[in-house]
Amino acid sequence: MTDIRVKICGLRTEADVLAVASSGAAYAGFVFFAKSPRHLTLDQARLLAFAAPVGLAKVALVVDADDLSLDAIVEAVPLDMLQLHGHETPDRVAEVRERYGLPVMKAVGVADEGDLAAIFDYSTVADQLLIDAKPPRSSTLPGGNGLSFDWRLVAQRRWLRPWMLAGGLTAESVAEAIRLTNARQVDVSSGVESAPGVKDAARISAFVAAARA
Repeated sequence: MTDIRVKICGLRTEADVLAVASSGAAYAGFVFFAKSPRHLTLDQARLLAFAAPVGLAKVALVVDADDLSLDAIVEAVPLDMLQLHGHETPDRVAEVRERYGLPVMKAVGVADEGDLAAIFDYSTVADQLLIDAKPPRSSTLPGGNGLSFDWRLVAQRRWLRPWMLAGGLTAESVAEAIRLTNARQVDVSSGVESAPGVKDAARISAFVAAARA
């Protein structure tokens, strides 16, 4: 399945970026959310973006960011995509897409079948969808919690836009997740870390290899 595209999110060092690039992953995710252990300043993100080789898509993850915050990010960091990972409405997704002229990926949290309708709603305005596990009410993080959901809820489904599977994936589980859901893209953050916010090059390589095996 060499056509599987992998996104490694929450990179914090140049070594992380180089490990992602050498693994064959397609996307590098930079987090702009102060509560996350993977949060980057604009200066940090800019350096990482310039370290990324040509062909590695650079994605900025934001959570309910206002225009002022997005203006600063887009101006400072050369990006290929914006990932909206908060409670942004479909109208807000369309607004961000038009304002910045960048492809927009909208994350949608799933816990049960009742959450699936939102995926269709966002598929009419976003360029891509990221289907993630809905965080528990007690969590301060919208993603990167290492939690999965019942993959059977999205098994073999199709939406209007390309979609990416996320939520608690690891090198040990990703192949089964792909087999069950027929996802063509997968996203991982905590599943390739040795500690919160600390990426492990060997785990990155193992994850990508397992996803594309």
